[in-house]
Amino acid sequence: MSIKPQDLLHNKKDLTKIKDIKDISLDNITIDDLTYDGQNYDEYINLNSFLNQVSSCQISDAYNQIARRSGVLYNLKSINNLKTWGRITTSKTNSDDWGTITLAIDEANDGDVLLVETSDMDAAIWGELASTCAKNNGLKATLVYGCVRDLDALLYMDYPIFACGFRPNAGSALGLGEINIDLELESIKISPGDFLYGDETGVVIIPKKLFNEVMNKTLEIKIKEKNIVDILNSGKSLSQVAGLR
Repeated sequence: MSIKPQDLLHNKKDLTKIKDIKDISLDNITIDDLTYDGQNYDEYINLNSFLNQVSSCQISDAYNQIARRSGVLYNLKSINNLKTWGRITTSKTNSDDWGTITLAIDEANDGDVLLVETSDMDAAIWGELASTCAKNNGLKATLVYGCVRDLDALLYMDYPIFACGFRPNAGSALGLGEINIDLELESIKISPGDFLYGDETGVVIIPKKLFNEVMNKTLEIKIKEKNIVDILNSGKSLSQVAGLR
């Protein structure tokens, strides 16, 4: 049987589709649904539509209700105010060795976020060239627990960057660090494949084993807060909504 061009167009999946929050179901999602594998279209669209519309605050609140943990890495801040999420590829290196991050870019899976721990704040291990390479390789974002540089470029790149600080100086391409290892930052244990969500407010880490539970709790919180906003817009005060008056 011949396939007509219109048949191909009809079967083509729109991976940019965004569903309204009230129409989203996360019942069957897993962390694997962060990427489209050709079979998980509904789960992929539901999950990514949801993540487009929530915040680090709501995800942290959900994680706290489930595990009594915030999941927040307090020292990491957005450099260019871009939202990101994904499974984590980890790396650890000295601040004088930016070569390790070039190897980590090569090792990361398409759609991952790269989280790099550095030894100190003495030099930058990330900048414009690394961001360009990472974006071209399919990474979604980079988070440097240390310093970055080239802010004149990073501020305007369509590639999310988070860091603890910035410096103009850099080290050398030594490649002596480690990739895809467990990290411990601010008493939070982080494994490769865990979930990370970052936006203008901050960065939250969720263990992959709790991903489904935390996402569903976050959806509950998002819908509840949306309903409260509607009530406030109808004329009631926050003190009335909170039951204080």
